[in-house]
Amino acid sequence: MTTTSASSATPLADKVKAALQHGDQSELLALSDAAPQGARDRFTTLLAIYALHTAPLDEIGEAARFQHHPVIAGLKQRCEQEWLAELSAIELPEGVDASDPIAAMRALAARDRLPAVYKWLARSASWDEVVTFLALEGGPDAGFDDLVAACQVGLFGSAKMELATNYWDEMGDGDPDAVHTTLHDRLVEAIGMPRIPLADQPVSALARAAFGGLLATNRWLQSEMLGALGLIELQAGPRCRLVLQSFQRCGAPEAAYPFYEVHAEVDPRHGKDWLDKAITPTVTERPAWGKRIVRGALWRSAVNGAFLADITTQLIGETTTRDSQAAAA
Repeated sequence: MTTTSASSATPLADKVKAALQHGDQSELLALSDAAPQGARDRFTTLLAIYALHTAPLDEIGEAARFQHHPVIAGLKQRCEQEWLAELSAIELPEGVDASDPIAAMRALAARDRLPAVYKWLARSASWDEVVTFLALEGGPDAGFDDLVAACQVGLFGSAKMELATNYWDEMGDGDPDAVHTTLHDRLVEAIGMPRIPLADQPVSALARAAFGGLLATNRWLQSEMLGALGLIELQAGPRCRLVLQSFQRCGAPEAAYPFYEVHAEVDPRHGKDWLDKAITPTVTERPAWGKRIVRGALWRSAVNGAFLADITTQLIGETTTRDSQAAAA
């Protein structure tokens, strides 16, 4: 019978975090050939690595100097190659043709524009369930401002201007009190939103959280990023309106509303403008990007769909079971 040592049983993500925290070269070098223990460990490892690229410096501290350390770069590449192989195996739904990127984007956005979990949220979820859902969802554009900023690098003309316009809207059009992250901070405080530990989140939630990092830290995936962010804009507005319905039904505090109100109002316009002013001119200038833009939207759709399926089972499934038991009693 083979026994597993405590060292080998330690998740790779924990080893990476410890080495970065200690700033210990020898700890990092010991991970040169390390591999994650499974999908959960892969995504938590990538989240730790992506934080070196995208998290605020006052959170990362001195560990930021290891951003491009050969061992970190090797771990990142190995974890991403496995994930990219899985993403690349996803096929477009029947009837969606990548040769027409704008039509394909619209079709992907329409396929699951109003998922069942959002309808449940609007119609019957308890207030505690609404808060739990929002803690898992993280808002329609968690980190979207930084992703837009990364996506515009190297673009020009209409596409660059549209991403600049979008970014400025994220910045509250110059009003510090209207910056979207500020509105989200107020939402979190107003509803007492908990921070759910990574260990308590489904693997699909970790993948969804890591997806932006995958795109933002790989320049060769800029076309996929343009498609993925565009899909977010196309789908966010109607979903935010259902969140607002849940607020009205449950009597949410006033400070909870602005974050979702602004997205319900402006995201439909942003989605149209993203297609017309960013993707259309980009594909005209770079036809080879067309199918890759659609691929990025497809990946986002699949990653987000898996997440929504899991929390639908977690939240609605548990509610259904609880209601059935109550009825039987």
